Amino acid sequence: MLTHDAALAWLARWDRQQAGYLPDREERFTALIDAMEVLDRPDPLVIDLGCGPGSLSARLVERLPKARVIAVDADPLLLGLGRAAYPHLTFVAADLRTPGWTATLGLDRPADAAVSTTALHWISPPDLRAMYCELASVLRPGGLLLNGDHLDSDDVTPGLARLERAIHDTQTERVFAGDHPEDWRAWWDAVAADPDLSALNAERTTAGADHRGSESNLLSHHVTALREAGFSETGTLWQRGNNRLLCAIR
Repeated sequence: MLTHDAALAWLARWDRQQAGYLPDREERFTALIDAMEVLDRPDPLVIDLGCGPGSLSARLVERLPKARVIAVDADPLLLGLGRAAYPHLTFVAADLRTPGWTATLGLDRPADAAVSTTALHWISPPDLRAMYCELASVLRPGGLLLNGDHLDSDDVTPGLARLERAIHDTQTERVFAGDHPEDWRAWWDAVAADPDLSALNAERTTAGADHRGSESNLLSHHVTALREAGFSETGTLWQRGNNRLLCAIR
């Protein structure tokens, strides 16, 4: 049985693994939550898109304790870890690529913001456009989309894109000096070896948690899809190398 303490230990290990790809991950979290704070509403209703085990949601509620966060993901194992570690958060099992996913959220009013970190690049461009359109239908006018991810510009400014990736890679090497945390594959291999997670891991293989389709990590894909969905403004609030915090206003 997965205990609260065991789930917290797995989430700490998740955070270390993720930081291996994002040495400035906490700084990006801070920038995102700063933007939420200046919405000037102490009790915002927030949708966390592709929440994983709830790393962002937990940090957001810690800074804004009156916030109501609905954390959405399709992965039963990550949701199981999040529910065990953060019983005060609301987790919803839904696939953002499936039309009608917003109906599962139980919203009683339009959301003030949607947030995401290192998740939406798994959604292919056609599914991304549909997802943003559906998201726009449940955000209030003036509501925000805040998406932190590696977003590249090779199709528009290829020279800058190469420079941005080089800056990111240089920073990563400087921070870890060759002693990198375990990677994505090693973390999942360790999960598969833990008998306490066997039931969740088995469920994961049949519940739509796969990363199917081509990735959409071009900045232009997101900007175009957001504009087509009716968002009035888009721009980068924070950036280091190709690691960006993209903001769009409904």
